Amino acid sequence: MLKIGDFSKLSRISIRMLRHYDEIGLLVPKNTDRYTSYRYYSEEQLSVAGRITALKDMGFSLSTIREILKNYDNPEALTQYLLVKQTEMQEESEKISRRLLLLDTAIKRLRKDETAMNYNVTIKNLQERYVASLRQVIPAYEQEGILWNMMMQETARMHMQFAEPCYGMAVFHDEGHKESDVDVEIQISVKGTYENTEHVVFKTVPAVEFASAILKGSYEQLTSVHKEVAQWVRDNGYEFNGAMFCIYHVSPAQTQNPDELVTEICYPVKKK
Repeated sequence: MLKIGDFSKLSRISIRMLRHYDEIGLLVPKNTDRYTSYRYYSEEQLSVAGRITALKDMGFSLSTIREILKNYDNPEALTQYLLVKQTEMQEESEKISRRLLLLDTAIKRLRKDETAMNYNVTIKNLQERYVASLRQVIPAYEQEGILWNMMMQETARMHMQFAEPCYGMAVFHDEGHKESDVDVEIQISVKGTYENTEHVVFKTVPAVEFASAILKGSYEQLTSVHKEVAQWVRDNGYEFNGAMFCIYHVSPAQTQNPDELVTEICYPVKKK
């Protein structure tokens, strides 16, 4: 039997934490002296202590570790726990990557001259067009690629001819910004006529007048662009008149470098 101090040294777990593990039933000493309350551990419990430390290092909570230990000798059950945690960590990693990109973008912009942070807003007109359209509710804005992949798969055999310019764009139909389940329509201008597929609809869309701002670089700058457009619309006697859309001049499908992206932010407007 090992005293708690010796067990602490061998397991590399502090005495304070061992006492806590005992209190929550995670790692209970093999024996506790009824008179002195001294805790004694068996040598076999060192392997359990090692499992606890390994699972903590993977990011599992103590309550989850207690459940895992009940099934530790079941490879299928243990694998399932690990796969779930792996998915959680990957999602968290993506969130952290987006936050780091936000910080990096903000730092770069603050280091530039103040005028470089402004975006030129102009009024444009988009003529009536014949488009391939696909509209669905997707989990989040950054998963728009789901729609483009679906469109390419369903129209691959059609050998569509793209118009010039082809105006690859996304229309955001929700009334306001949403955290999830967003209503997005993608469009691409085409020449000729085609039969609808399961999800892709070919249609003529009407002309539209819109306030336009060109965003060069990461989408993390979108909030600043929206603010600039809103101020321009207010100051020039216009009002918003329809769903906001983006025209992708250089899209993520064309470059992996966010600094090379070129996106036209478009808000349909009308004179007050």
